[in-house]
Amino acid sequence: MKYKFASRVDRCEPSATLEVSAAARRLRAAGQQIIDWSAGEPDFGTPDIICDAAIQAIRGGQTRYTAVGGTPELCAAIAHKFQRDNQLHFEQNQILVCAGAKQALYNCFQAMVGPGDNVVMPAPCWASYPDMVRLTAGEPILIPTTQEQHFRPSAEQLDQAITPETRIVLLNSPSNPCGAMLRREDLESYAEVLRGHPHVMLVSDDIYELIRFDGKPFHNMAQLAPDLRSRIILINGVSKAYAMTGWRIGYAAGPAEIIDAMHTIQSQSTSNPSSIAQAAACAALLEDQSSVPDMVVAFEQRRNYIVKALDDLPGISCVRPDGAFYCFPKVDGAMEQLGCATDIDFAHLLLETQRLTVVPGTPFGSPGHVRVSFATDMPTLEEGIERLVGLLD
Repeated sequence: MKYKFASRVDRCEPSATLEVSAAARRLRAAGQQIIDWSAGEPDFGTPDIICDAAIQAIRGGQTRYTAVGGTPELCAAIAHKFQRDNQLHFEQNQILVCAGAKQALYNCFQAMVGPGDNVVMPAPCWASYPDMVRLTAGEPILIPTTQEQHFRPSAEQLDQAITPETRIVLLNSPSNPCGAMLRREDLESYAEVLRGHPHVMLVSDDIYELIRFDGKPFHNMAQLAPDLRSRIILINGVSKAYAMTGWRIGYAAGPAEIIDAMHTIQSQSTSNPSSIAQAAACAALLEDQSSVPDMVVAFEQRRNYIVKALDDLPGISCVRPDGAFYCFPKVDGAMEQLGCATDIDFAHLLLETQRLTVVPGTPFGSPGHVRVSFATDMPTLEEGIERLVGLLD
């Protein structure tokens, strides 16, 4: 039977990261030894204090529906986190709890973007951003950046990308896939651009906020430009910093009217996130925070190793990421050496011949690069380098 699908299906592609992970799982199930540099999640276990809170919630009968936008306890914990970490005050009606930061972003785009609208974002960017925009019948507008810029767009580039059809500017810092962080001076220059375009909202995806290296401070636009607060939506979650990717808890904070519209979208799609995961997220945000810096120390050590090892290889150049757990090496020289027409071909060659998985850069809006995750142990990173050396030799 031939099925007729909605046109929105043709407007987006399957997740490149999930496709690579699925291919690796198939080979591993077939008995192959796979070195996985594609993972978008910490390799650490969820801290015991968080798991214990979930167990107590189950035993305490917290297994029923909650309010669509999250339990009062978790909304209060999120408000406390913003006050503690960012010196920002939010009321409960300005917070929405979602099934992951990805759903928070999706709700936001569904509430704010429609046919004829566009969303401006720096590239490289997380591969899901453009397709989430396309699913609204809007259009993603990518601002290309380079290694020489440390993947940070200039204020002039941002200003030139904004049109009367622009609804949202989307920023992600630290960034997936390149780990770049926006500095205070970058954000202040962007704020000045936004003041000249009063019809544009800003969405700040801060999911990697706590994973930062070299003692670099974190800033978002709401902290630095309080006059723009009525136009700013912050997206965050517990997945990355607390090793809780499978728990699926993210959140949004912003103007009450926009949060209410996002709440309406969620009420007719997934409704509330897991009640048990919400109890665990309360513990993550309110209890002992020492697991976070411990994890960051390990990530920083791995970053130092993998960036130097990649940058020393012929045909590959790599800049040091400021945060997250990815680096984004340029591999065009290696591609040419190996006869690969695209970074997708290069990634397939690595998987087929070396059983090494990376995510190609094209889905992130930056051809000629690959994303390497160092959210794995040092032996896995070292073995991957050996395999890569073997291929290039």
